[in-house]
Formats: sequence, structure tokens, C-alpha cells
Amino acid sequence: MMPKFIGYVFIGVSFVLLFVAIYGYMQPNVLVFSPLQVLSATWYGYKKAYVEPDTFRTVDRQRADVTTSEGQSYTMLRAVWQADQTTFDGAWQWTEKNLAHEDDHLFSWLWGKREDGTYGVLTDESGQNAASDADTDIALALLFAYARWQDPAYLADARLIISDIWEREVITIQGKPYLAANDIEKNAVKRSVIVNPSYFNPAAYHIFAEVDIEHPWEELRAQSYAVLEESMAVPLDAASTAHLPPDWIVVDKRSGDMAALTSEGHDTHYGFDALRIPFRVALDAEWFRNPDALRVLDKLAFLSAKWQEEGRLASMYAHDGSVLTAEESPAMYGGAMGYFVTNDPEAAVSIYNKKLVSLYDPHIATWAMPLSYYADNWTWFGIALYNRQLPNLAAELPATAFSK
Repeated sequence: MMPKFIGYVFIGVSFVLLFVAIYGYMQPNVLVFSPLQVLSATWYGYKKAYVEPDTFRTVDRQRADVTTSEGQSYTMLRAVWQADQTTFDGAWQWTEKNLAHEDDHLFSWLWGKREDGTYGVLTDESGQNAASDADTDIALALLFAYARWQDPAYLADARLIISDIWEREVITIQGKPYLAANDIEKNAVKRSVIVNPSYFNPAAYHIFAEVDIEHPWEELRAQSYAVLEESMAVPLDAASTAHLPPDWIVVDKRSGDMAALTSEGHDTHYGFDALRIPFRVALDAEWFRNPDALRVLDKLAFLSAKWQEEGRLASMYAHDGSVLTAEESPAMYGGAMGYFVTNDPEAAVSIYNKKLVSLYDPHIATWAMPLSYYADNWTWFGIALYNRQLPNLAAELPATAFSK
């Protein structure tokens, strides 16, 4: 017969386990899930919400169901990082068929339903122009695909795009290369070139330098940091600067002088576009420990100051640091994670838990509330960067693999 005290212990433990089970069922926050589960589940949810299953077209539901070259590039990057070759190939094939230019290897930036009811490139909105950020991300995704799946066709396609990015989207001013926002700035008859600093992808340029030895990609990498630093240091159209990079600027084609761009649809705010800059710079810092990247990230201390003072970030700041849109944005936190993981790890932990991964609901294995196409992407990128799940896949190949 079991001693009485052992029986009491057994009964007590049983009650404790029962209580824990019931409490865990009633309290959603006690469920344990891994970062890999979050990334995988939200990737599945993103495909379900924004990627057409039959065409692999990425659809911006919040913008009349248009498709952008940017959207295709984000889907391709996420697919290759998630080792989802079916989605990658489908997205790339749709992009080639529907967005590729006839006279070069770049891509129209906007596709959707026309006024006559047909679908195609929206030329009435200058949709035929290329966007240099999307062209760069597509080429990088193809290089990663070659590294992961060893199909030389990916590498061949990437090489063609990379060469045309330089030939059609990089402008030399005072002997220095500048990445233009599109493919029409280079030959346009005007004094200045439109530049979007969030289109810069210095880590990609370092990789491109191995693939395309005919163009000085390392010079573009260095000059991109010089432009970033100057755009953060000068007041532009404000009375002062908070050392935040702007959404848009113009650069004089003769002198290289920088100025504000404030035409319709453009501004010098740290907002919708510029929020991507810390992320892009952080990849160069993480993959290559580039001192230029680390120096630029150091100058974004405004973000730490705001987080420490207010426990939040606004979704848009003016160039002088004043708040323009006080509401919070998951995309802002996702992009800013690039700064925090490198320069303020303690705050990164807090932001990750309170502002990013908290958006995930393990009960339904997706976001607790639907995110927009843009927010979905940048929240995912921020979570992936925090958890070191965005490897430089090209590093898995020897340098000789990229040589012709």
C-alpha cells in the first residue's frame, strides 16, 4: 500500500498540473512559439493574403489591387530566405513576363487595371519607369536563389539586371556614382537627378562587385554612404536637422549639390520610404561589418532618444525631428530594428517583444490583426533581422562561383 504522504503529494502535483493546463488554455500569452514559427506562419499568411496562387502576382490590396516591382522583389526575397522555391519561381516568372522592359533588363514599377478594363503596365501613371530599389532587390534575390538552388539560370538573369542597373540607373557626377530613383533621370534634360536614399542597398553592391567586375560597385557603395550622411547632416527644407535621412532629395548633375525635393508625392520626412534605411544599412553592418554602415547607424541616435523618452516611435517625423504623424506603424518598427539590433540591443529586445512579435497570434498562426501589404513585409523583415534569420546566402558560394 502506498504511504499516505506519497498519496497526498501525488494528488497535490496532479492539481498543480491541472491548474497549469487550465491556466495555459485561458491565457493566450503563455503559449510558447519560436521565431522560426512566426516567420514561417506569417510568410504563409502573407502568401494567402497578397500573392495570387495561380499567377504568383503580389497584390497590394490597399491600393486598388495594383502590383509593383517592389512587391515582386519583396516576395522573391522572402521566398528565397524561406527556401520556398515554388513561390520564388512563380513570382520571378510573372515578373519577367509582365514587368520586364523590352529594351533592357529592368522592370516597370506599376501594373494593374487600366481605365479601359484591361490589365497591364499603368503607363498613365508612368508605370513603365523602373524603380532602382526593386531592380536591385530582384537581382539580389536571384543571386541568393543561385546560391540556394544551384540553377545557373538565376545567375545569368541576375548578371543582366545588375549590368543594366549601372548603365541606366547610376549617374556619374563630379566623378562619383549616384543611384538615381529610376531609369529616366540619367538621360532627362534637367539640371538635377531625383534620389531616394532608401533605395540604396550597399550590401547588395558589395555582392554585385563580385558578379559584375566591369563596373565599380564598391565606389557606388561608398558614395551611397556619403550621400546618406550628407542628407542627414544638412537641414534641407527645415530650420535644423535631427540627423534623420529623408524620403527624397535631388542632386545637381553638375555640382553634386544636394537639395530638398518637395514636389507632389515627395518630401524630406523620415517616413514611409526612409524607414527602410536602417534595415538596409544594418545588413551591410551584419554581413560585412562595413565601417561606413556602422558610422551611419551611430548617427541615428534620435531613434534611441525617442524610444527612451516616450516608449514609442511615431510613424512619420519631419527632417528636424518634429512629429508629423503620431500614430505608430509596424513598418516603422520593422525598419528601425536595423538600428536597434546594432546600436541599442536592450531597446531592441523591448521593441521586438512589445511592437513586433506581439502582433503575432499563435492561436491563429498569423497576425492578430491584418497588416497592410507594406506593413506585413517590413514587420516580417524586422522580426527576421532581430532573430538573425536573414543570412547572406551568397556567402555560401566561393568567390570563383561568380566569375565568368
